[in-house]
Amino acid sequence: MKDCLKRRIFTALNFLAVLVFLGIFEFPHFIESRTQMDEADLILQELSGLVTFQGNTLVALQSSFDSNVKVARTIQAVVTAYSSTAAETDETPFITASGKQVKDGIVANNGLPLGTKIRMPELYGDKIFVVEDRMSWQKSNYHFDVWFSSYWEAKNFGAKRTYIEVLKG
Repeated sequence: MKDCLKRRIFTALNFLAVLVFLGIFEFPHFIESRTQMDEADLILQELSGLVTFQGNTLVALQSSFDSNVKVARTIQAVVTAYSSTAAETDETPFITASGKQVKDGIVANNGLPLGTKIRMPELYGDKIFVVEDRMSWQKSNYHFDVWFSSYWEAKNFGAKRTYIEVLKG
């Protein structure tokens, strides 16, 4: 019985020693690599509006942000996502209700006129979306559906509550 207790104590002390060793010698490397990763993410965020050209030149991408854009009103909404699959659309999955081809920046909504420009600042910053599609008649006017090119992107987006800026003009 004493031998069993001694073995358990010895095993526990060895385990503790390994934890201390890992904590002292590996944890600083983890912190260092995490800090480097955070710095890299920060740099990528700062450069998100830039693209490399010919291997080393940075060229600014045109932003959808326009300083002349005015917000007509702000509404609380539920935002979900859809893609061009038969289960999520009608018999013409790549054509919107307005008759246009689906593309990035298209949203579906039943309450706003087709062609209305909106922003979702909490989700997409200054990116401008255009209402070009409709949803099932069962959805409310405060429900927006963002188009994604793949089913899995739309599925992973989920459902989010946010505010929508309806833009003038």
